[in-house]
Amino acid sequence: MPAWFKRKDKGIQTPTEDKKDVPKGLWYKTPSGKIVDTDQLKENFYVSPEDGYHVRIGSNEYFEILFDDNKYKELNPNMTSKDPLKFVDKKKYIDRLKEAQEKTKLKDAVRTAVGKSIGKDLVIAAMDFAFIGGSMGSVVGEKIARAIDYAIKKKTPFLMISKSGGARMMEASLALMQLVKTSAKLAQLSEAKIPYISLCTDPTTGGTTASYAMLGDINIAEPNALIAFAGPRVVKDTTGKDLPEGFQRSEFVLEHGFLDKIIERKNLKKQINLYIDLIQNNPIRTEKEQ
Repeated sequence: MPAWFKRKDKGIQTPTEDKKDVPKGLWYKTPSGKIVDTDQLKENFYVSPEDGYHVRIGSNEYFEILFDDNKYKELNPNMTSKDPLKFVDKKKYIDRLKEAQEKTKLKDAVRTAVGKSIGKDLVIAAMDFAFIGGSMGSVVGEKIARAIDYAIKKKTPFLMISKSGGARMMEASLALMQLVKTSAKLAQLSEAKIPYISLCTDPTTGGTTASYAMLGDINIAEPNALIAFAGPRVVKDTTGKDLPEGFQRSEFVLEHGFLDKIIERKNLKKQINLYIDLIQNNPIRTEKEQ
């Protein structure tokens, strides 16, 4: 049967090497309604030049920002969560894990790596909110603990980048155990006199806030990041009272003494390494010296 619906003439053909995975001209809308070109957003460290809004980013972007030339060695990259409790809510936990891995191309909610930052070794653990809300389960706790062990062994400063909804409910007490484990490891890091910088990003909540996120030698945050144990909606429903403006945002937390400084993303690399040099009583490094 003749294919009468086919074109007689071919349309515009694009050579394979000229095809783009992400088309040009994409736009991002900030919560305040500002429209920003995505290329411009990336060039500005994923911060809107229109209103200063810090877009939520993941471990890939933080590694790119903080490691020299985006070069690093990932630690324990193949660790994955299991389902020892055979947990089921709306779906099986094991299915939820598989879906998250397929969607995000990540193994779990944290990645750990070591590389040079302004010419000096730095161990970074960065959480990914896209993976089940950045929740802390057994693998997240174990990877952070092993990254701290690596920092102690190599006498390398440690940076924790928190972005989490808290402990992973599907792992119950196994998830809660990670609060104790990571806190104990950080005590060992302190005893070894190795600097620990904690960076809280939007959001840092639940068990994450109750453990390693607030245990840094210096605790810093990005602007307007939500930092809390229970979120503002839960607090309001529990107390029955209206909350102050900006409640639980990083500026509010800084004002009440729980943070040392709020740092814009473009200044993170410089400021984090400055703190490390000051803690270790070393000459101050600058990016021009690399």
